Amino acid sequence: MMPLFVFLGILAALVLWFVSIYNGLVRLRNVVDNAWAQIDVQLKRRHDLIPNLIETVKGYVGHERGTLEAVTKARTDAMRAQGPAEAGHAEAALTGALRGLMVNVERYPDLKASANFLALQEELSSTENKISFARQAYNDSVTRYNIQIQSIPANLVAGPAGFSKRELFELTDEAERAVPQVKF
Repeated sequence: MMPLFVFLGILAALVLWFVSIYNGLVRLRNVVDNAWAQIDVQLKRRHDLIPNLIETVKGYVGHERGTLEAVTKARTDAMRAQGPAEAGHAEAALTGALRGLMVNVERYPDLKASANFLALQEELSSTENKISFARQAYNDSVTRYNIQIQSIPANLVAGPAGFSKRELFELTDEAERAVPQVKF
C-alpha cells in the first residue's frame, strides 16, 4: 500500500509541476499578445493621422502628387501587414515615404506655418514615440517568453503543449532604425 501512496504522491507532484509551468507559459504568451496589440493600436493611430496630414499638405503642394501617392500606398501596405516581420518592413517603407513628404514640405513656408499642419506634425511625432515604446515593450515580452520556452524545465512542457518561438519586431536597415527627424 505504501508504494501506491508514494507513486500517487509523485504523480500528483508531476501534475502540479506541469500545470504550474503550463500556466506560466500561457501567461507569458498572453503578455506577448497584449504587447503586440499595443503596437497595433499605435500603428493604427499613425495610419489614421496620415490621411489628415496628406489632405493638409495637398492644398499647398498639389503638384507633388508622386510623393503624396507614395505615402498613401505605403500606408495601405502597412495597414495590410501581418505579423512582426511583415509589419516591420511595411512600417519602414511608410517611414521612408513620410520622410520624403517632410523633405518636400521644407519648400513651402506657408505650409510649415499652418496651425493644422503643425498640430498634425506634433501628433505624428508623438505617435512615433509611442510606437517606439510599444515596440520595445513587445520585444521585451517576446524575449522573456522565448527564453522561458527554451529553458529547462519549461521546454519539456512547451514543446508538447504547442508553445512556439515568437518573432521580434525588428527593423533590418539602419536608416529604418532612425526616428524620423522633421525640421521646420
